[in-house]
Amino acid sequence: MKVRLLGTGAADGWPNPFCTCRSCRDALAAGIVRGQTAALVDDTLMIDCGPEAPRAALHQGVSLAGVRHILVTHAHSDHLGAQALLFRSWAADSVPLDVVGPPDVLRACRQWVGPDDPVRFLPAVPGEVLAVGGYRVRVLPAAHRVFRDGDAVLYDVLGPQGDRILWACDTGPLPPVWFGGVAEAAFDAVFLEETFGDDHEHGPGHHDLVSFDRTCRSLRSVGAAAPRTDIVAVHLGHRNPPERELTARLAAMGARPGRDGEVVVTGVAAEPAASPHRTLVLGGVRSGKSSHAETLFAADAAVTYVATGTSREDDEEWTKRVAVHRERRPNAWRTVETSEVAAVLRDAKGPVLVDCLGTWLTARLDHHGAWESGDTAAVEADVDDLVAAWRDATVPVVAVSNEVGAGVVPATASGRLFRDLLGVLNTRIAADSTDVTLLVAGIAVPLVVAGEPRG
Repeated sequence: MKVRLLGTGAADGWPNPFCTCRSCRDALAAGIVRGQTAALVDDTLMIDCGPEAPRAALHQGVSLAGVRHILVTHAHSDHLGAQALLFRSWAADSVPLDVVGPPDVLRACRQWVGPDDPVRFLPAVPGEVLAVGGYRVRVLPAAHRVFRDGDAVLYDVLGPQGDRILWACDTGPLPPVWFGGVAEAAFDAVFLEETFGDDHEHGPGHHDLVSFDRTCRSLRSVGAAAPRTDIVAVHLGHRNPPERELTARLAAMGARPGRDGEVVVTGVAAEPAASPHRTLVLGGVRSGKSSHAETLFAADAAVTYVATGTSREDDEEWTKRVAVHRERRPNAWRTVETSEVAAVLRDAKGPVLVDCLGTWLTARLDHHGAWESGDTAAVEADVDDLVAAWRDATVPVVAVSNEVGAGVVPATASGRLFRDLLGVLNTRIAADSTDVTLLVAGIAVPLVVAGEPRG
């Protein structure tokens, strides 16, 4: 199937045209404008048809003249612009059309269809399987409502070539029994709504980043999402973090944000699974680099936090710094205080955050007595080992490091030794990272972004 995303935004889109929040300002400045979520499959089947969808198709250079089937999930106005049926009749009054949806959707559509229009209305009842053209459509319940419980649905669509997608928009967190209904589905693509981002004070009818991650995990646990499944976040609203941060956080969940106009092709030979995201966060003293790195895993409860600098009984100020970091981390995160970072990366079964490479390097210089001897061969071997473990990581990993060398030349030999070695380490880790971000005065400046050319 060829799935064109006509829109990937929430009801008010993203940015909200009346909003000046950081997320909206960032999206507007970047030219990333999302309209109301809808999709066009193989130019013949639409999934949701809000008032913006027909015009969005034209802006993308796509005609809707070939549409023969419309699946509507529910009657909220951003998913159902029933007046499109009237406009269609003016151009294609003798072309048959199937409209599939819950009863309230069909009721709203009928008033826009003439008595002789060749439109067939098919009720979408959870649990039923419908033949819609060459597609097999299974109707699933949604954790969402318009007027009453049960008046919103989701769609499991099997294409003519055997490829399969899940359209899960709109819905909040689903009950455990729901996942049994899609067990072993191994969808080629999942389009899952993620409306509220970091806003957790909302009703049960939508996902935020935390519940989105849980739903992804549940889909994988029952075989509904396989390693090759493309999980695409849609129905994105401005309560999400800015685009680059959102992309990194979704990547840590094995997902990605959808973009208006993108085409997702399923049923082709599966490409090798992309390497997990490896993110390097650089910054000077008090630049906000550690806080930023922690936000990249904010939606993940199973993080191993590798603290390469431990408390020092003879250094009260350092001990206080370490305590601040500990208090800031979520209670569910596991903290490991060690300089054996390569071993942790190789054994990891879940996301890892390393903070930081500067203190790791200091510990290795201490361990090998290199400060006094000036012999760095053993330290350089440790760097080789760490870079190899970083490059081969099979889980999402984030490392924090100090950006050094932009100021005056250190006055001591040991200072120059540390600066030179850390510069080399940062360069090598960056070369094997999918994302590199520099923090300047608390502002994240992306240097390398996954999927975009370097430089």
